[in-house]
Amino acid sequence: MTKMAILVSGRGTNMVALAQRCFSGDLKADISFVASDKKDALGIKKAREMGFETIILPYNEGMARAEEHLNEKILSQSVEWIVLAGFMRILSSDFVGKYRDKIVNIHPSLLPAFPGTSAIKDSFEYGVKVTGVTVHLVDELMDHGPILSQREVRVEDSDTLESLEEKIHEAEHDLYWRTLKELFSGRYRKKGRRMIIEGPY
Repeated sequence: MTKMAILVSGRGTNMVALAQRCFSGDLKADISFVASDKKDALGIKKAREMGFETIILPYNEGMARAEEHLNEKILSQSVEWIVLAGFMRILSSDFVGKYRDKIVNIHPSLLPAFPGTSAIKDSFEYGVKVTGVTVHLVDELMDHGPILSQREVRVEDSDTLESLEEKIHEAEHDLYWRTLKELFSGRYRKKGRRMIIEGPY
C-alpha cells in the first residue's frame, strides 16, 4: 500500500476527498499523517476528526526548521509521496531536490495560465470562457512542474465567482484521486516535460 503525507493550509476539502477514496479502496494508499503550516487550519481539525496523525510545521522558527521537521517525519514514517492539498507555502529548492518527482500538487487553473494563490478569481475576472484544474509534479518554481493531468471547467455567463469556485472544487475532488491512482501504480513515464501514461493498472 502506497504511503503518502498530505500538506494543507486551509479548509482541507481535497484532503477529505482523498481520505474518503482511501477509505473506500478506490485509491489504494494510506495517509501516514496530515501536516499544516497553520495550527488553526480547518483541514487539521478535519484530519484529527478522521483519525489521522497531524503535525504543525514550525514555520515560526523559519523555513529550514519547518522543512527539517517535515523531513524527519517523512523518513520516520517511510512516506513515499508528498501530496499538497491547498498548501500555501513554497517549498525550498533543497527540499524539492531531495524529493524530486515525489511531490504532487493540484492547482485551480489550466496551467501555465493563472499561476499563484488567486487563480480562480484571476481567471474569472479576466473573463475566460474555459478554465479548469491541473495536477502536476512540484519543481523549484511556483506552479511550474510537469503536468500529470488537467480537466476543463466551462465558465458560463450565469456563473458567479462563488459558483465557479464550487465547480472548480468539484473537478479537483474527482481528478486528484484518479491522477494519484495512476501515479502510484507507476503508469507515468517522463518524456522531457511531458508525463506520458503507459501500461495497464
